[in-house]
Amino acid sequence: MAAVTAAGYDVTLAQARVLQRIGPSGTRLTELAEAAQVTKQTAGFLVDQLEKAGYVERVPDPTDGRARLVRVTEKAQGAMPVADEEMARIEAEWERHIGKRRMGQLREALEQLGEITDPYR
Repeated sequence: MAAVTAAGYDVTLAQARVLQRIGPSGTRLTELAEAAQVTKQTAGFLVDQLEKAGYVERVPDPTDGRARLVRVTEKAQGAMPVADEEMARIEAEWERHIGKRRMGQLREALEQLGEITDPYR
């Protein structure tokens, strides 16, 4: 988060938790709340903040005229390479400390744990 903030993207950890769960074609607010494991009210509040900052937009759901989708904007997409680069840097640092084999084992273990701790990812 520090690298993303340093690059000029003013996003909180709570906002990022919602932002990273928005699908490529957009996601309904109720689905975002469930995936981020927050209440619908909390998700709505965070999406409101993200929308005001220009990171997301609400658009009509083409499959249901009554529903709306939350979609990421180009501004939010610009933060993704920054976050990816920082994650790669951190993983490379960890690999230097524990070695390639153990880093592979760590990745595998974390993926397996993610299946039970974050079923919406």
